Amino acid sequence: MRRLNRRQFLTLTTSSAATLLLARCAESQPQAQANFNAESSTLSRELSNVRSPRIVKFDLEAQPSSVTLGDRTANLFTYNGQVPGPQLEARPGDAVRIRFTNRLSEPTNLHYHGLHIPPTGTADNVYLNIGSGQTFDYEFTLPTDHPAGTFFYHPHFHGRVADQVFRGLGGIFVVRGDLDEIPEVKAAQEEFVFLKDFEIDPNGQVPNPNPMQIMQGREGSLVTVNGKENPIFSLQTGGLLRLRMINASTSRFYRLALENHPLHLIATDAGAIAAPVELQEILLSPGERAEVLVQGNQPAGEYRLLNLPYDRGMMGMMGQGSMRGMGSMRGMGRMSGNASQTTPQVLATIQYSGSTAPLPLPQQLLPVAELPQPATSRRIELSMGMGGMGMGRSGMGMGMAFLLDGKSYDHDRVDATVQLDTVEEWEIVNTGPMAMDHPFHLHINSFQVISRNGQPEPYVAWKDTVLVRANETVRIRVPFRNYAGKTVYHCHIFDHEDQGMMATIAMQA
Repeated sequence: MRRLNRRQFLTLTTSSAATLLLARCAESQPQAQANFNAESSTLSRELSNVRSPRIVKFDLEAQPSSVTLGDRTANLFTYNGQVPGPQLEARPGDAVRIRFTNRLSEPTNLHYHGLHIPPTGTADNVYLNIGSGQTFDYEFTLPTDHPAGTFFYHPHFHGRVADQVFRGLGGIFVVRGDLDEIPEVKAAQEEFVFLKDFEIDPNGQVPNPNPMQIMQGREGSLVTVNGKENPIFSLQTGGLLRLRMINASTSRFYRLALENHPLHLIATDAGAIAAPVELQEILLSPGERAEVLVQGNQPAGEYRLLNLPYDRGMMGMMGQGSMRGMGSMRGMGRMSGNASQTTPQVLATIQYSGSTAPLPLPQQLLPVAELPQPATSRRIELSMGMGGMGMGRSGMGMGMAFLLDGKSYDHDRVDATVQLDTVEEWEIVNTGPMAMDHPFHLHINSFQVISRNGQPEPYVAWKDTVLVRANETVRIRVPFRNYAGKTVYHCHIFDHEDQGMMATIAMQA
């Protein structure tokens, strides 16, 4: 891992955690007030109402903190003392400045998941090593055509990602834009749903995972929405509720349904789709996001947002020793999780409150560009198996090999080289006798899913994370645009990434 030289760091500031979040605007730029609401952890809408490009500045500190989760106190890693971290907002064309201070006792960094910004220097550079006690200034400018959407930030220091995320690090990054100005969307009540699970022992500590949990991808028994258990969101009779959902968990999948209400999908990972799609449920694997509209057209009352049972592959059965040849692992124990969930789990409650004249759903949203035929095709194979003795932060993964194209991650190796201003089609294959579901994430450039096992996708959407189920083949089409440099693609079950299921891509001008 490359270390920053001394000139790349700034003197540690003396500001306290009580500062929480500052948004400072350069005098030469249009002024944009960014008032921070400590209770809701969001920036005021004043920030998003300025239409011309600005410089927006934020302070973030990664630090150990004592946080209340439900009825217990937990010792976690936090940004600015809170879970989730402060919600950051910007608009296309904005110059973003984030002064980041690491007050943890170990190195870390930041990844801006889903943003289309440079992978190098002071932008979305996952190779940065920001040591304990050091401060680094992240600086980047959002393209003027950057899509509006729900993005997020989290650590990406290889070998420590799963542990740091499972201990609490993560926050929302919102890009405001054209989608927010569609009249029906603008009229909706907006709520964010930041999905994150935890495991807390009786002493308030996050326990270290055992090898079985690393192999499966750790899940916690305490599931939260915006850091709370079963929060209540209000919906007016006749109104619209816009739920902006982020799976920020280390490994947990969420199969989401709302009692007696369909979910009208309006946006996926990287922005709006062309027209709303009515769904009865939505599956979010780690790293995926979705935005939906809910109509207030049912009898007044309370309705539960549910996480339905989901089996994410054969590895979920290993705790019972039911996988062939793996009976010796019986009884090793595991954190509670939806690998064994058999009944719906309540995540939040939608409560009818008040009324308004009926608000319609939008008929159209924003056009999704059709990508040209690819210049190049390539195959990427996800596989797991016995072999190697992969060592991550939390210890050895029981001799498991977590591989992309038969290789474990090597920082010094380039696995794929692509040319800017070209479109490639990737065939992503999840294979092998020990296959389980893997969410595949590509940094910097979003893509469109073309087909699954040869069947076309039902609608066109921009994605940066796609679920590849066990023994499934998914074809995606990727336009490589604007930014040269090296970055990564990987499984977004962070234990698998840390254990080697990641590869380097070099984008060349």
